[in-house]
Amino acid sequence: MENNTAFERLLHIMDDLREKCPWDKKQTIHTLRQQTIEELYELVDAITDEDWKSMKEELGDLLLHIVFYSKIGTEQQKFTIEDVINGVCEKLIFRHPHIYGDVKVENDEQVKQNWEKLKLKEGKTSVLSGVPVALPALVKAMRLQDKAKQVGFEWDNIQQVWEKVKEEMEELQEMVESGTEKDIEDEFGDVMFSLINYSRFLKVDAENALERTNKKFIRRFQYIEKMAGEMGKSLDEMSLVEMDELWNKAKKTEKQ
Repeated sequence: MENNTAFERLLHIMDDLREKCPWDKKQTIHTLRQQTIEELYELVDAITDEDWKSMKEELGDLLLHIVFYSKIGTEQQKFTIEDVINGVCEKLIFRHPHIYGDVKVENDEQVKQNWEKLKLKEGKTSVLSGVPVALPALVKAMRLQDKAKQVGFEWDNIQQVWEKVKEEMEELQEMVESGTEKDIEDEFGDVMFSLINYSRFLKVDAENALERTNKKFIRRFQYIEKMAGEMGKSLDEMSLVEMDELWNKAKKTEKQ
């Protein structure tokens, strides 16, 4: 009942804003699109940092956008918030026959395999068709590989994957020495794709791992800037050796 009351409260507020607020009245699905992307990335940042307070806030912002789109959908006589909720409920029931039917599964991998088979029954023409075109390339590579895995297009063991990484790195080096710019770019992409594949076998989220490294680089670089400022220097006045010494101090500070 508390959940229903809270959700109904949000729906009523959305009705009020759409009717009375000049800014909210002007919004369309197109003007909201970029803001929705930003809200999603803010949620992703909070998840990466394990910032539960921010996660709660960003989830609320994302829920607001879902309600907002549904309100516009109702105004356009396309769909209602009830249609949205019932649609995902029906999809979850259909795609979980091991819960709502008589299908037997032994592990989560079998669940995912059944999920892909059921999506094909829904009219999908390819197991890869559910991967959004607009996804960032790294995330898209992860999803493509995971989708292909569900139909058996997968390496047998992690050593095979590592050998593929080394093979692709050798091919990249060959192109660096004698290939065209396009050849180098192609081989570099192959190296990245194979490393992402390796991350799956390591059970590492490649996107999250890279973002954590990005954040680590920012912390350490800003430490260098801060220490250089305290020394009365700017970075462009320092040698690489001097900056590297500060970088190592930043690493030690983090460990402490």
